Amino acid sequence: MTAPLRSSPPPSQSLNSPQALLRLLQLASPALPVGAFSYSEGLETLVHQQQVTSAEQLGHWLNQELRHGAIRMDAALMLRCYQASQVQDWHRLQDWNQWINASRETEELRLQSEQMGRSLLRLLKQLQPTLAIPSESLTQLQAEHCHFATAFGLAAAHWQILEEQALLGYLQSWATNLIAAAVKLIPLGQTAGQQLLFNMQLSLEAAAMTILRLQDEELETCGWGLSLASMSHATQYSRLFRS
Repeated sequence: MTAPLRSSPPPSQSLNSPQALLRLLQLASPALPVGAFSYSEGLETLVHQQQVTSAEQLGHWLNQELRHGAIRMDAALMLRCYQASQVQDWHRLQDWNQWINASRETEELRLQSEQMGRSLLRLLKQLQPTLAIPSESLTQLQAEHCHFATAFGLAAAHWQILEEQALLGYLQSWATNLIAAAVKLIPLGQTAGQQLLFNMQLSLEAAAMTILRLQDEELETCGWGLSLASMSHATQYSRLFRS
């Protein structure tokens, strides 16, 4: 793989484009019908084992994931899918999608990524029937289980969202979904959850700046804590979430 491309946005795209902003808000919204609300990404196990029992512990977990965990690599891969889509390099997009598939460390996490990606790809096709991707490439993506990061990058590029904003939206949607899960699991109050999300703004921004500079050879994760939580969740006796 080569280092991520840096391509200029189309002339019609700008930081102040209302349409691009609205599309980003829609793409990163918790209401996006991709099933994100049904996953906790191992958080349910951590709460069950009393390793995460407060907003402070949850904030520490999320910040560690941003610095060292799977979301850091997933976001970098989403960015590469965005850049491949932007220059219509569909073979490269498929290569990165296969890379994402190989990076899943547990069956639960792989099934989550595939289900959300499949749902987003189907939604994008319904919203934009003129999706600028060859039918054979689209068919192959579907056959190879399009992952959420792949579909998110494809959607953001197709909707002419700036890559920095797309990256922040991707990270924000991840944090929002897990905090929403924690509100039910710990439980946290709604206000405490919103306060935590507000407090994470600088961490999300710092993570995005780091991810933008990552080279291909730096794509790595130290997410063994998440992997162990995910494996334990697969056999947990009582569950509210699918992962």
